[in-house]
Parts: sequence; structure tokens; C-alpha cells
Amino acid sequence: MAALAARAKCLANTFSFSSRSTQYDSLLPEANTGYPRARTYGVRHGCYMIRVVARRPLRTSLLVLGLLFGAAIAGCLYVLSIPLPPLYSRFHEAELSLPQHNPSLPLPEGKDGKYLWVSNHASKCGWGNAMQELFLNSYLAYRSERGFVFDNYTWSRDESEYSLYNLKPIPSRIPLTAIIRGPIVGGAFPLGTHIPRAVVPEYFYQICQDPVVISSSDVNGALYNPSAETLIQEWTNRMAPHRCVEVELSPPEVFDEHLFADAQRLLDIWPHFSRSPIVQSFSWSALVELAFDNNREVFSPVSPFEPPLSSVPLSEGLARYTPIPGLLALHIRRGDFRGHCYDVLARRSIGYTGFNSFPSLPDRWDLPDDISHGDKRALYTRHCFPDIDMIVERVEQIRHQQHGEQLSHIYIMTNGSPSWVSKLKAALTKKHSWTNIASSRDLMLNPEQKYIAQAVDMLIAQRAQTFVANGFSTLSGMVVMLRMANEMPPSATRHW
Repeated sequence: MAALAARAKCLANTFSFSSRSTQYDSLLPEANTGYPRARTYGVRHGCYMIRVVARRPLRTSLLVLGLLFGAAIAGCLYVLSIPLPPLYSRFHEAELSLPQHNPSLPLPEGKDGKYLWVSNHASKCGWGNAMQELFLNSYLAYRSERGFVFDNYTWSRDESEYSLYNLKPIPSRIPLTAIIRGPIVGGAFPLGTHIPRAVVPEYFYQICQDPVVISSSDVNGALYNPSAETLIQEWTNRMAPHRCVEVELSPPEVFDEHLFADAQRLLDIWPHFSRSPIVQSFSWSALVELAFDNNREVFSPVSPFEPPLSSVPLSEGLARYTPIPGLLALHIRRGDFRGHCYDVLARRSIGYTGFNSFPSLPDRWDLPDDISHGDKRALYTRHCFPDIDMIVERVEQIRHQQHGEQLSHIYIMTNGSPSWVSKLKAALTKKHSWTNIASSRDLMLNPEQKYIAQAVDMLIAQRAQTFVANGFSTLSGMVVMLRMANEMPPSATRHW
């Protein structure tokens, strides 16, 4: 029924017309307008006068309306020909049924527990942006000894269950438990941790019927370029007197894009953040790990004696994700990222994101002050939007460096077209006899996995022996962060 309703709504929105008389009233001449009357070339009858004056605009209007009508039909038929995405209802239901949603539980949980609901979390952004903010919001709750209130991965906050992206329907909201597991989304903390487990907003409003609402601009606005640690301390102090805190649904975010772009401001929390249960007890969802296991032979054939990832106990947390020997993962953005590289990053001289800028990483961003416009564009091309020749050249450089000779398989995580990926595979194969080259386009995913495919890519890259990241990508940055937290050698994480 939901699918039928959504399709009906599409038709209703696309084919909504006003009455004919309303549409064409504007074509009729108005009396006493104060403007000279149109020349009628001697035609005497009023109806003919209207026809002569209005003939040309009427034809033009009819042509435009016809084109719009045809485009509307074509657009709606195109949208309706695409199966509607899943809505992940079983995950929503499981979240609502979490055992900590019980007001009778003793402290630190239940109706007397302390909670933090960041209602102005990011929306309409890629998973990398949303994920990095999610980690810090939940870490703030952890540091302030509050239960974190987790929401969906949200593209649109409105009532519609579907949104359009590149003229294709996508879920407006995806429950976070379809993507990740761990304390961030209600999983248990390690023994001895006296912090409430995370809950959903519905339960928060049940036990916090009059929460204290704090505007992030009131807290952040009083600080000049604060570091992540400074923000956590300020927010912890501000929330201290209150049991239930809701961050007002208005900008800016508690941790905004400028913080995530600045390694000096972001990474001062790293020593404690990286060892916290928020990071160390993190796991990908069963749905993501199932996709990983089902496609293991596609991207890196496995020993028959190696157990599937989904069989490794969750209690091991981040340590479950051991490196896959011989696997080289490449993150290569295509499509609209080209405009982002040149029109945003290069124009503003923006460097690598914070999580792509750990001091121990071998590849650092360096933009000379006196660089020419042409050299600047070339530099951003190589590091942000490399072409096939540049990609092959960089892979060959890495292959000839320490431990590079052990690499035998390549996985290309990309949104590039299948034809472009085929050309890249051919170029890589021509340069070296790789045992196997696979890409995001080769994965076999079920409908629920299709709309969280970025997470599957991230898991593969996280476990690669060597990962080549895009330093300007927050998605790459989160892979780098997880690899660093898992104490993989910094030399095994490279950039273009």
C-alpha cells in the first residue's frame, strides 16, 4: 500500500492542473489598461480582435504547455519504472523494541537517567559527513555521561518516505541499525561503564516530556574556532544541571563542517576518543557484513579455512576487522565530485579533511602560497579527481614501495560509470598482472544493501592491506580514522 500511495502521490504532484479557464484567462486582453490598444489591421469584430492579438502568444503558450506536459509524463513514467526502495521497517521496529526503552530500569537508565538528543544533526548529506558527526555527537554524550539519542540517517526530514536523488527514488530515512552496530545505536557498553545505553527519540520524549532545549549558537557562538575538546568541555558544563537536554533544531551543528576540515581543531580529542567504546566497540551492521561475506570471492578470494566475518564475536568490536593480505583498495570519486574539487576546494584553497590529516600518515597536503592558477588546478586534479593515467601511475608507485610487492588484488570503490571502470581495469591490467580487480559495480547486493552500499565499500577499504584514500572525502576520512583506531600501520594508508 505504501508503494501504491507513493506512486499515486507522484502522479498527483506531476499531473496537477488548474481549470482551463484559469489557465487561459491571462491570454485575454484587459480593458482600460492605460496602454495603447494593439493594432488590429482593420478587423472589426471583437472575437476576431481577440484571435489576432492572442494568436501568437496562444500558440507559444500551448507549445510550452505541451512540452511541459510531455516532460511530466516522461519523468513520471521514468520514476515509476524504477522499483521503490525498501523502507527498512524491520530495523525501525527493532530499534523501538530495544530493552533499554523501559522507564522502570534503575540508574543510570530509566526515567531518571540523563540523555542528550541532538535534533539538529546533519541531513541531506553523504554518509561520510553524517557518520563523522554521528561519532562526535555520541562521544559528547559519552563524555558527559548521558544516554545518546540516535536518529535515522536522514536525507529528508519531511513526511515523505521517499526522496528523489538524480531522478531516482531513495529512502528519505534509513535506520542507523541497518548500517552500524555498537553503543552509538543502543549496543551495550563494556562492563563497568556506568553510562545509559543509547535510545531513540520516541523513548526520549516519553521519559523527557519537558527537556531543556539549548541552541548550539548560544554555546558555540561564544567561542572562537574551538577545538573538539573545547566544545565537549563547554557543552558538558552547559548541560550539567539538566537531566534531559535537546539541542535546538536550528543551525549550526554542534560539530560543524569547519571543525571536521581542520585537523588541529579536530584531533586534540584523538587519544581518548580513539580508545573510547564509541570507537573501539563499533561494528558494521549484520546487513553490511552479510554483503561483505557474500561478495568476498568477488573482491578478494578467501582461504577455505577462514571463517566468515559475521561469525566473529561482536565483543571483539573494532578488532574484528583484521587486514586482508594482498588487497589494495582505491577510493576514486567521479560524477559531481569534479565540480566540488574545482569549484569549491580549489577556489577556496581547501586542504585534506581532518581525519585524512593524521601527522603520522606518509602523504600530506601541501599547497604552496605562490602557486599559479594552472599549477593549482593540476595539483587538485591529481589529488582530488585523478584521471586514469594518474591513477595507474600512483598505483605503480605504491606497488614499488615497501610491502607493495605483496599486493595482488585491487578493489575500486567508486561511483564511476561501468564503462569508465572497465577502462580503468584495462589500464591497470596492462601495467601489471594483477590476480584480481573488482569494483563497487561488481558487488551483488540485495535491495536493502543497495542503498547502504557506501558502508560495504568502507568495510572493504577498512580491511584492505593498503588503502589509497581521497584526502578531500569525508567517507575516505572515516575509513582512515577506523584504520588508525585499529592500529593499522600508518604507512598502509596512502592518498592520491
